[in-house]
Amino acid sequence: MNIFTVVFLIALFISYSIHFWLARRQAAYVAEHRSRVPAAFADKVSLSAHQKAADYTIEKNRLGQIDGFLGVIVLLLLTLGGVIDQAFTFWSGMIASPLWSGVAAIATVFLLTTLIELPVSIYHTFVIEEKYGFNKSTVVQFVKDHLLQLALGAVIGLPLLALILWIMDSLGSLWWLWAWGVIMAFSLLMSWLFPTVIAPLFNKFTPIEEGSLKNRIQRLLTRCGFHSKGIFIMDGSKRSGHGNAYFTGIGNNKRIVFFDTLVKSLDEEELEAVLAHELGHFKCKHVIKMLAATSVMSLIGLAILGWLIDQSWFYNGLGVTQPSHAAALLLFMLVSPVFTVFLQPISAYFQRKFEFEADDFAAEHAQAAKMISGLVKLYEENASTLTPDPLYSAFHYSHPPAAIRIAHLEEKISAA
Repeated sequence: MNIFTVVFLIALFISYSIHFWLARRQAAYVAEHRSRVPAAFADKVSLSAHQKAADYTIEKNRLGQIDGFLGVIVLLLLTLGGVIDQAFTFWSGMIASPLWSGVAAIATVFLLTTLIELPVSIYHTFVIEEKYGFNKSTVVQFVKDHLLQLALGAVIGLPLLALILWIMDSLGSLWWLWAWGVIMAFSLLMSWLFPTVIAPLFNKFTPIEEGSLKNRIQRLLTRCGFHSKGIFIMDGSKRSGHGNAYFTGIGNNKRIVFFDTLVKSLDEEELEAVLAHELGHFKCKHVIKMLAATSVMSLIGLAILGWLIDQSWFYNGLGVTQPSHAAALLLFMLVSPVFTVFLQPISAYFQRKFEFEADDFAAEHAQAAKMISGLVKLYEENASTLTPDPLYSAFHYSHPPAAIRIAHLEEKISAA
């Protein structure tokens, strides 16, 4: 057996074991604390809402474990099971051009994995989300969304994939530098286009009406020195009962978006505080920092791939008999998460740090007490558990656990 096959299987076992162990801890911890509302929320959240959040979390956790196990099986079938090798063999016999046969093979594998994951998505939407009152999507809407995603993937993704493969084939040993530049430019372009071109394909964005809420938001933007292309209400309720707010876009194409469900749930002062938090991410340069981190990791990853494409053991160890740049790219995209699992808690740590900084910004430019009351409403209405397992949350949570986040804001109130 190829030594890299052994390394891959060990890494896959360790990666899956960590995720499975943490998921079991999360389910047990949430179930253990299901019978009592945490003291910090005893006067804010009802026992029935707390138990609903616990049950919702446990059911999603169980589905996540099944999905994770399915992912391991699919990855083994694609690699050591020979599916990827067969896909490249098939398309190389159908299409003379190595570049376009590579594009076709990669597209085939991604379409196959999308179809395999579809039942999990259906169960999550029409069973779990429906059971807990969050699903607002119809079967027609669900199918339409998935077809539109596939169409966008084909229209946008396939030309980009072809360009990357052409760079790999044509620009020598330093192709990875050129590929990195193209990917970064493409990411920036998509960030700029998303608010006005892509997002409206899925949702309707209505400019916020004149009135006290808009005036309050405009005053907040002035205080924060933030300029946008508008404030919009998104019809999130046509798919889900969950609420959210965000700003999107870069440069002169930034816009602020509230889910309509959020506007119905929070009062104006709470909405102002939630928006101040989102603006905090911008003013604290979190977007730039995350982009810089992503750029560095992408560059390192492509440099590693630039070395791997000339190593026969890399292909043979993952079940591919005919080396090619396209096969190397596909294998790297599928397998690299197995070897980078240790980066997940590091990334989560910095994301939580950014959330604290954004909360601090919100406390300075809006009412911290309203930020707390708004968050509590969101936790309750979104059925977010108030009692996550500490290790699980440290590994997976991009936001601080509810009790820690609320305590941090209360400290700001006390200090003030």
